[in-house]
Amino acid sequence: MTLEESRLKEIRDLAYKYALLNAVKHSGKARVGPVVSKIIAEKPEIKTIIKQIIPVIKEVVDEINKLSIEEQEKIIKKNYPELLETRPKEEKKELPPLPNAIEGGVITRFAPNPDFTIHLGNARAAYLSYIYAEMYKGEMILRFEDTDPRTKAPFPDSYNKVKEDLRWLGIKWKREYIQSLRLPIYYDIARKLIEIGGAYVDKCDADTFRKLRDQGKACPHRDLDPSTHLEEFDKMVEGYYGEGEAVLRIKTDLNYPDPSIREWVALRIIDTSKTPHPVVGDKYVVWPTYNFAAAIDDHLMGVTHIFRGKEHATKYY
Repeated sequence: MTLEESRLKEIRDLAYKYALLNAVKHSGKARVGPVVSKIIAEKPEIKTIIKQIIPVIKEVVDEINKLSIEEQEKIIKKNYPELLETRPKEEKKELPPLPNAIEGGVITRFAPNPDFTIHLGNARAAYLSYIYAEMYKGEMILRFEDTDPRTKAPFPDSYNKVKEDLRWLGIKWKREYIQSLRLPIYYDIARKLIEIGGAYVDKCDADTFRKLRDQGKACPHRDLDPSTHLEEFDKMVEGYYGEGEAVLRIKTDLNYPDPSIREWVALRIIDTSKTPHPVVGDKYVVWPTYNFAAAIDDHLMGVTHIFRGKEHATKYY
């Protein structure tokens, strides 16, 4: 089956136009593939006869490629000026300003758990923390959050590997902390919370506590005298209790909409004789949860802005 003359002329005209455009974009030499793609995009029905029209397109491309780039541009300006219309320049994208940021007063932090090397998600958070700190002439903190020697056990080599990766990315930090070396600070804050009635030692088993919590009821230990809880907490620290036998909880609203937030655990027991920590070994058996240690350190270190993924947001806010 042969192509009708009118259809053949239409294809040649399209090939001529797009071959010129492709040529001036590539130092005067057009290629068949991009020209075919442009024609099909404009005339999708041509797909059914593509094998028949390829020789026609190739012939046109060869014809265009024999012209100088000056001749190609001249033809485009005369016959297809719309192809030379310049697109508006894309606006330069910049980071949005930080809320409540003061020059010289911004402190950010990158706080990895050293059980990995840097990946894309970590690198993004680290880089944003660094760039914003630089933008406001502030400082970035590097803090290793390594307070779970069992479930998220730190790798001994990761502390240095993370720092090597950050340096490779051109990221600099002003201060550096390792949370496992700060346990006495967390213990001190815990005791102060107990003294003012803000925390208590819970010795209920997990199932019993969960049932009470979901019903908005208090654990039977909750309202004991603070002096009793101080004694119980010291017994936790001294190794009197085993894993799961006692935890320190923060007092919250028992009717808070999200049950997981109610009476959350601040410190728990981890048997480091079985899973020693790579930095402090088995020196400690009571370890802070992420929420407790991070909140204390962010406050004590003066952190003003934190960059997290949306997965950390809660529907209750």
